[in-house]
Amino acid sequence: MSPWHTLLNNYQMTLAEDGSEVICKGEQSTHSTRIVPLVHHEVISVVGEDAEKFLQGQLTCDLQDVSQMGSRLGAHCAIKGSMIALYRLMKTDGGFLLRLHRSTAAGALQSLQKYIVFSKAEAKNVSQEMVGLGLIGPGATALVEKLTETAPSETDRLVRSGDVHIIRVPQERYELWMPVEKAPEVIAQLERIAPMGSTREWLLSEIEAGIPDLRPATQETFIPQMANLQVFKGVSFTKGCYTGQEIVTRLQHRGKLNKCMYHLVGECETLPQAGDYLDSTDKERVGQVLYAASADNGQVHMLAIMNKSAEESSLKLAEQNTPLSHAELPYTLDPELFEKKR
Repeated sequence: MSPWHTLLNNYQMTLAEDGSEVICKGEQSTHSTRIVPLVHHEVISVVGEDAEKFLQGQLTCDLQDVSQMGSRLGAHCAIKGSMIALYRLMKTDGGFLLRLHRSTAAGALQSLQKYIVFSKAEAKNVSQEMVGLGLIGPGATALVEKLTETAPSETDRLVRSGDVHIIRVPQERYELWMPVEKAPEVIAQLERIAPMGSTREWLLSEIEAGIPDLRPATQETFIPQMANLQVFKGVSFTKGCYTGQEIVTRLQHRGKLNKCMYHLVGECETLPQAGDYLDSTDKERVGQVLYAASADNGQVHMLAIMNKSAEESSLKLAEQNTPLSHAELPYTLDPELFEKKR
């Protein structure tokens, strides 16, 4: 059972039976700053003498960069370059914390443990020991400043307030990760200023920031550049070898990217699920949904990876026959990615 079942007893919130989502009864509040329990994530720790060396040889991001900044996104790829897991890494005492969607945690840990046996390091799921909070809205920085003198000044910068890890993530939001026993104290401090929020609200903020994520239906389906991971410095093309590196690097320097990630919006009958297909006017299955969330106005926002050639076409969800339109991402992609190199 998730530790959140106990932690949320005192709040006006409903936790899904499987622990995957929190619904806040006060969602209609006009308060625009929220404290969101990150119940949909779990955490794997990789600690030990060889922790950095081991992860450097497995993940797409540069672990020296992670150690310097405190945090980065990064993927674990299969031999052929497709993503097995997508993490937010955090530097911690003696190693790193790897935050990922709970539905992919078991398989991701198994993949790490398959290779770590030759290293002086240990990988284990610590989700019964650590929980996270997401801070969103215009008052998010003020909330952080209640816990520490100085909030992280740039995206991916991590600061510590005792045993609380505080990371600034894109769009001036924050993730806080802490021991379970510390959470009631932190929530009590923050809730004096802002109300609790829902998983739906956090996912919307992730979609608006254009941040990819994986679910079981999309594991081992896409290479990192298709998910725009390079935008977040989640892929290093200079650090040397890692699992799947040959494919990832060859595409960057010698190939042509035919798929990338888009922000799409539609009035859907039901919430699209990861792996759902997109059709264009002249072709079926031009893309797949990564994840989706409903906005207050009833529209559904989603991140989807699809063929670049279908960018200007009329799009729809295949199963629902629902028309979709593009919404802007807060970043641009290098146009050279979509040109054939010689």
